[in-house]
Amino acid sequence: MATPRLYDDLLAEHFAQNRQMAFISGPRQVGKTTTGRGLSDAYVNWDDIDHRERVLAGPQEIVHMLGLHRLAAEPPLVLFDEIHKFPRWKQFLKGLFDTYGQRIRIAVTGSSRLDVFRRGGDSLMGRYFLYRMHPFSVAEIGVRELPLDGVIRQPRRISDDDFGALWLHGGYPEPFLRRDARFTRRWRSTRAAQLVREDVRELTGIAQLGQLEVMARVLTERSGQQLVFDNLARQVRVSADTVRRWVAALSDLHLGFLVRPWFKNVSRSLRKEPKWFLRDWAAVRDVGQRAETFVACHLLKAVEGWNDLGLGAFELGYLRDKEKREVDFVVVRDGEPWFLVETKHEDAALNPALHYFQQQLGAPLAFQATVAADYVDADCFASPGHPLVVPARTLLSQLL
Repeated sequence: MATPRLYDDLLAEHFAQNRQMAFISGPRQVGKTTTGRGLSDAYVNWDDIDHRERVLAGPQEIVHMLGLHRLAAEPPLVLFDEIHKFPRWKQFLKGLFDTYGQRIRIAVTGSSRLDVFRRGGDSLMGRYFLYRMHPFSVAEIGVRELPLDGVIRQPRRISDDDFGALWLHGGYPEPFLRRDARFTRRWRSTRAAQLVREDVRELTGIAQLGQLEVMARVLTERSGQQLVFDNLARQVRVSADTVRRWVAALSDLHLGFLVRPWFKNVSRSLRKEPKWFLRDWAAVRDVGQRAETFVACHLLKAVEGWNDLGLGAFELGYLRDKEKREVDFVVVRDGEPWFLVETKHEDAALNPALHYFQQQLGAPLAFQATVAADYVDADCFASPGHPLVVPARTLLSQLL
């Protein structure tokens, strides 16, 4: 039986309130198909030859399969999986939705390429909402229901076993739930090979897969660091422009993501170099880099989730100026800095840059989150003011 996810409630709420299709994008093996199938009445997978024939036969075949000509108490929910591999998938969905949208509910899942294909000439605009799926997080383990009143949850303790499994095995469902080191290593190796050799080749047509694999390994070691494209280009022996394209492709395919410097109202800010973070934080060997990556992934999940739920316009950035003062993260809400986060693995003296940037930006909240600290049952967001050292377990439990 599948483990319940936050996204079960999210999609159930979507179809209870909206007629639009739900597009579910996210990394390989994050649980998109499992969640979609748990909610759907019918499942159509482009990779299944019998299902493919139904799609190729046209929308009327789906109408017949679902019995849409019969009176029903509730519109059936059909899940289309990997349908973006069909060259005319947008026209197919557009025709089905425009003609039968009042009598059917449609969910679309696929590999990480779905979001890339979606952006290429969006003829489906206004007919769907996009939801970005992420691995398990501290907050999702503690409370899997959606936040009902506002953005921030009340803090919730999770067990030491669950937190340890997140830290050692990551948040992707299979390794997190199996909690077996040998399985996790084999799973990670297979997933990385599939992403580079299959997804990249199919999506981008990049021919230098050997050099791309070298760059992917380098990026794994540099999670949490600023990317200097010229230096990376010399190491991989390609041009800086090629490195930029490859990093963009690997970001689109969810190997990792970029966090860019945020500079509004910060004097002498450094605006150029993004920081790179691996999606699978447990693959990062250095404990300091893993701690920062762990927090980065949690913040990204929260920011993208709040945006997808329509709770505001949120951004994730980092802060650094030409005097080399730096804070790991800033979360921006509706254009205004909301809270700053500096990450430490072990307890350490408060980073003075937190106070400096908090004053410069006028951010209400600033935290130094310690990953190895024990949970404290107190609301991190209850007392705006001077920077506060908090356990990461408490802070992250209040997000998504």
